[in-house]
Amino acid sequence: MRITTKGQVTIPREVREQMGFLPHSEVEFVIEGNVVYLRKGEGAQSRGKKLVERMRGRATVRMSTAEIMALTRGED
Repeated sequence: MRITTKGQVTIPREVREQMGFLPHSEVEFVIEGNVVYLRKGEGAQSRGKKLVERMRGRATVRMSTAEIMALTRGED
């Protein structure tokens, strides 16, 4: 694997899938001696939580899980 002139590398698909790196994921580099580690950034985990918190209480219709499942399945 080579680094481009812009300092970019491609993370192999297998690594992205195993680590859950999705497009726009936050990552960070950790240097320990002569080794560089790539890991999920702190913002990656809180991003979903922020979204859920922002959406909490915004629903206008109260439905049970069974009602939602019936609706998505097209059941009467």
